[in-house]
Amino acid sequence: QVQLVESGGGSVQAGGSLRLSCAASGFTVSRVCMGWFRQVPGKEREKVAIIGTDGSTTYAESVKGRFTISKDNFKSTLVLQMNSLKPEDTAMYYCGSSPNRYCIFGYWGQGTQVTVSS
Repeated sequence: QVQLVESGGGSVQAGGSLRLSCAASGFTVSRVCMGWFRQVPGKEREKVAIIGTDGSTTYAESVKGRFTISKDNFKSTLVLQMNSLKPEDTAMYYCGSSPNRYCIFGYWGQGTQVTVSS
């Protein structure tokens, strides 16, 4: 059974940092595409960062140079390091995975809230 559990969210002032983690179970993380998404009320969920099975990464333009996605295959953990946070980064952040190496996401965690104050 696929399970994704996020942690690390919280409240921080603008310019601060947070590190989100996603503990994965029920599958082999090295064999699937994984990523971080975020959503604010009234808006669609948007991609933040994705990491492929070959380690390649893609980022939303709004977070390039500030956020870093990484994956620990041995610990089955996905991480999002967020630096230089801005109030517009405030959202519920979700960990997602695909059932294979193609980045079509079908599994989601419960989310972790990130709030950035000015």
